[in-house]
Amino acid sequence: MNNFFKGFAFGLFTGALTGAVTALLLAPDKGRNTRDKISYRVQKYLDELNELLDELTDEKLIVSDAKSKGEKVVMDAQKRAEDLITEAEDLLKSISQKQGE
Repeated sequence: MNNFFKGFAFGLFTGALTGAVTALLLAPDKGRNTRDKISYRVQKYLDELNELLDELTDEKLIVSDAKSKGEKVVMDAQKRAEDLITEAEDLLKSISQKQGE
């Protein structure tokens, strides 16, 4: 899933950048103005890409934390179930011994 997001973000960035550069190069304007527009757009898309990557990193940390907490809950539940099984076995032995008396 993580590779999907990386590929998607890269494709989105590349497509947007290519479209912006093509549009600016085909528009009639002075060379300096065109270069300024390209520079501005590239910086804008880089900023947006960095924000997206930051959000993805935050989401990854949240998922990782949830996974860790979930694993702890499962381990605690498994330990408690084992303790209950042991208690039940001890209780059955005790009942069995009392019936044998």
